[in-house]
Amino acid sequence: MSEVPDDRKYTPSHEWLLADGQLVTIGITQYAADELTDITYVELPATGTEVKAGSALGEIESVKATSDIFAHVSGQVVAVNEALADEPGLVNTDPFGRGWMVKVQADDLTPLNGLMDASAYAALLRES
Repeated sequence: MSEVPDDRKYTPSHEWLLADGQLVTIGITQYAADELTDITYVELPATGTEVKAGSALGEIESVKATSDIFAHVSGQVVAVNEALADEPGLVNTDPFGRGWMVKVQADDLTPLNGLMDASAYAALLRES
């Protein structure tokens, strides 16, 4: 099983969220990237887009499937990982680093309290 960084929160749908003040970086986990296999395309919202917690903010396509990427906080997209347009495989090779997807200026960080920490997420992976 891949390493699960302990500095962020995790969702049952295998996104990770890393808060730095009100700025929340969102990506998918190594488990999700491995399950999707070779990622071929990532569709992300434009900078300035308002996203709502629980709604899809983009899609990730692979040779195996197309999956939604969900926003688990509400706010405005303030940065998009432009490198993924030319190198979507960054999500496969470095999902917790260079493969991040968007940064959202969150209206409220309270939804993060309901997400899993690294140990709870690792336990979820062991069960699957």
